[in-house]
Amino acid sequence: MYYYPYQYQIYPPLPVYPPQMGYQFQPIPRSYPPVDVKIFEDSIKSFRLLMAQGSILLDRLGDLVFARKMMSAAQQGKKADVDHLISTVGLKVPVITTFTPSGVIFELTTQPNQNNPDSCCTLKVSMKWGI
Repeated sequence: MYYYPYQYQIYPPLPVYPPQMGYQFQPIPRSYPPVDVKIFEDSIKSFRLLMAQGSILLDRLGDLVFARKMMSAAQQGKKADVDHLISTVGLKVPVITTFTPSGVIFELTTQPNQNNPDSCCTLKVSMKWGI
């Protein structure tokens, strides 16, 4: 390592500005509407249903005979057969199944109702089943 006994000056020298006196940043106060948790409460209730339905799905997938049938159909690219097998589980919510050679994804969604025309919640179950 080299030692330089001299300090190099910046040329041309940078100007030095005096500090601004008396100026302080004041954030603009904002008013927010009152919090309404009704929609959030409904979403929590709906998501509890999705969790229960997901548990039923996982219990059925734990049956090795069922799992073998589903994986075999998926390996052959038979999406209609996979969808039919999932429909036999008896879930109360719609399920969209997508799969690749390395894994499967089950997407459970809540059903729209009169109060909420859009689906509020989605539960995605992603599982690996190959390399």
